[in-house]
Amino acid sequence: MSVTLPQGFRASGVTAGLKPSGKPDVAVIENLGPSFAAACVFTANRCKANPVLWSEQVVADGEVRAIVVNSGGANCYTGSRGFQTTHASAERTADLLGISAGDVLVCSTGLIGELLDEPKLFGGIEAAVGALDADGGDAAAQAIMTTDTVPKIATHQGAGWSIGGIAKGAGMLAPSLATMLVFLTTDAALTSDELDAALRVACARSFDRIDSDGCMSTNDTVALLASGASSVHPDLDEFAAALSELCLDLALQLIRDAEGASHDIAITTVNAASESDALEVGRAVARSNLLKCAIFGNDPNWGRILAAAGTTQAAFDPQRIDVSINGVMICRDGEPGEDRELVDMAASRDVTIVIDLKAGPEAATLWTNDLTTDYVHENSAYST
Repeated sequence: MSVTLPQGFRASGVTAGLKPSGKPDVAVIENLGPSFAAACVFTANRCKANPVLWSEQVVADGEVRAIVVNSGGANCYTGSRGFQTTHASAERTADLLGISAGDVLVCSTGLIGELLDEPKLFGGIEAAVGALDADGGDAAAQAIMTTDTVPKIATHQGAGWSIGGIAKGAGMLAPSLATMLVFLTTDAALTSDELDAALRVACARSFDRIDSDGCMSTNDTVALLASGASSVHPDLDEFAAALSELCLDLALQLIRDAEGASHDIAITTVNAASESDALEVGRAVARSNLLKCAIFGNDPNWGRILAAAGTTQAAFDPQRIDVSINGVMICRDGEPGEDRELVDMAASRDVTIVIDLKAGPEAATLWTNDLTTDYVHENSAYST
């Protein structure tokens, strides 16, 4: 049920014909209230798609009553016509639901630089509103997919309240955020300020720590809506922890479905002088195409890890660093450690890299994937 697990929500997903494949491509999520509190986090990319520009205005007052989403086109760099399409999508959804267009988030995902087919899109919106159902969360999860191979769904059941979430994204997964759309719902009775605080913590610990290919999208949106239908005001720390756990679940589902990936890689930097140092080193390693290619070939080439770490400003002595891959310390104090032949990366998709900076008490983990020929093939033909 995903986003329709919490009380007070309906959702749907339909086929409008925006995708040549004929797969579902329009979704609607409706908050039935009694509360309409909301919070969002958007891409840090300065080149933002029209739906992001619209939705930033919508959520400014902390209230959202519905979300309309299309896959099959990003509606980005489509000029004033594209923004008019975004506005019209919100108005069409609002008219059908009897609400204000200023309370409708609009999200799009797909190829940049092409106008959406408005008749198909608007027809899809009408069909999606007509199909809204208290069990429609899974259909919505299907409709927001692009190059994803599976839908991403997660739920949490609290004491009298719950959270549901769906996500899409399989490439351009990079901090701040990814080429992803994430929609979260809760029936907890929380204010928009409380939602915003919890969401920013959750994103920092999850979506901002996955990095598939170092590329940042133009359409990223994470939206959290609260209906208040349970009438329960949970402990804020408890809610934030549950939301963070659910977002990390979705984030790891995104990495597991990264385009063409054959390995899922967890990079943990330990004993750093600061958390920011740990994150900086982890990101540098996660973005090393040389390392990602080596892991694709099941080659534990630890020199590429040190080379990436050395590009950062993090505090550490390069001659004291340790590196382990899948539990084998193949570099000790900046010198060869155990035999690299002991590292087995062929038996499982999971690869664990631990980098010990020996510079302090802090640690952080980032998640990435290998760089494969399938990734190159898929992205070389994406627009054709």
